[in-house]
Amino acid sequence: MKVGFFIGCNTAFNRPDLEKAVRYTFPVLGVELDDLEGQSCCPTWGTMPSIDLVGWCALGARNYCIAEEKGVDMITVCSTCHGSLARTAHKMKTQPRIKARVNELLKEIGKEYKGTSRIRHAVRYIHKEIGPEKVKSLLKHRLDGLVVAIQPGCLSLWPEVVFHDQEENAFHPRVLRELCEAMGATAPNYKQMLDCCGMGAMRNTDMEKSFRLVERKLISMKEEINPDLIVTGCSSCLIQLDTAQDFLQKKGRIYFEIPVLHYMQLLAVCLGADAKLTTSLSRTDVDAVVDRLYGNKRLYTARR
Repeated sequence: MKVGFFIGCNTAFNRPDLEKAVRYTFPVLGVELDDLEGQSCCPTWGTMPSIDLVGWCALGARNYCIAEEKGVDMITVCSTCHGSLARTAHKMKTQPRIKARVNELLKEIGKEYKGTSRIRHAVRYIHKEIGPEKVKSLLKHRLDGLVVAIQPGCLSLWPEVVFHDQEENAFHPRVLRELCEAMGATAPNYKQMLDCCGMGAMRNTDMEKSFRLVERKLISMKEEINPDLIVTGCSSCLIQLDTAQDFLQKKGRIYFEIPVLHYMQLLAVCLGADAKLTTSLSRTDVDAVVDRLYGNKRLYTARR
């Protein structure tokens, strides 16, 4: 199997440790990654669609063209990229006038959008194409005894109609939970699981509102299931949940810290990756969790 790795701005510029985790994990799972040379921003919702829908679709379609020329689907670890590119493809499929105008623009750079490649979320791709049992068979370290709070990421759940790999019920997402449970963890429900984490344009335009959302989610997790770890499928959620806790602690709004990892980081470590490389930019303290995965052997040196 071969897929194009659509890295996304957040992963490439803010969390290259997550990129390392992806580049380690997929070959171990038997999937070859293509770098999709020339890829650009997806672009995200906070940029063009409200002012230039055709231009927004054209940038997204250009990324599809790169994948189409290589004959591969794209995978991403960012729910924003996943949602944006899925919506672009849906616009191109359902609105012929937009598709025609986009292809007029693409023709100027020698490209044409055909609609033969798809954007797929890495977590759902692994669940569907590899499967929890195969993942389980490859693990070198397990999550036995760990309670995790899962954070699927709202932009990968709705609107369902635009996604190739859908949850059976977006209001009761099970893909990330089943993958974590296959690794040995317990993943209970908590009331605010489906709520937005407050990342994205909100954090740039109204930081207080953004932090109120993530504060409510963190308190829900802590009071209802007291997790050892938050596991998310979205790079934007990773950044928000990982960085906001320090701010909320300093403001006296929370008095706890919950370590945070992207599912791909957690899977990479469980498959044998060097945690110093694949979790190195974590702001929350993931060392204790990594030590438990290593059987409580102090193989991982504290980074701070």
